[in-house]
Amino acid sequence: IDYTSFPFAFFLFFSRMIFTAVRMAPRATRVYINAPKAPAVQGPFSHAVRVGDTVYLSGQLGYIPETNEMIEGGIEEQTHQTLRNLGEVLKAAGVGYGDVVRTTVLLASMDDLPRVNVVYKQYFKDNYPTRTAFQVAGLYKKGLIEIDAIAIESKEG
Repeated sequence: IDYTSFPFAFFLFFSRMIFTAVRMAPRATRVYINAPKAPAVQGPFSHAVRVGDTVYLSGQLGYIPETNEMIEGGIEEQTHQTLRNLGEVLKAAGVGYGDVVRTTVLLASMDDLPRVNVVYKQYFKDNYPTRTAFQVAGLYKKGLIEIDAIAIESKEG
């Protein structure tokens, strides 16, 4: 028996097994979600995409759903409306605020972050999701805040 080609044959055998396993693995189904009670999508994107237990939510701003106009007032009002809109998308996807594991907060001014935090804590309680906040050069329709999120459906309770 010639064992000099054994490592190569071993490699081919296991490469074939791995390739077959990957090819036969079930593919996750994507569900594209547009929430009926959130502001209408204003561009080529979905409110959310659900892949298995994970939901990826597009950024929400402080639009009033019925009019698609920005809510009047300052950062507190826009933050409340933004988070209410996010809640409608979460609900349409079958999850809630408690399922959110990550948010990204885009702000017209980082000076607003302390006031945003006061409102944010009213929606995300106890175990806060991970978060990154940025100041940006501008937001759509002169918004003051935009928040996107990732949620994972809880298997508990």
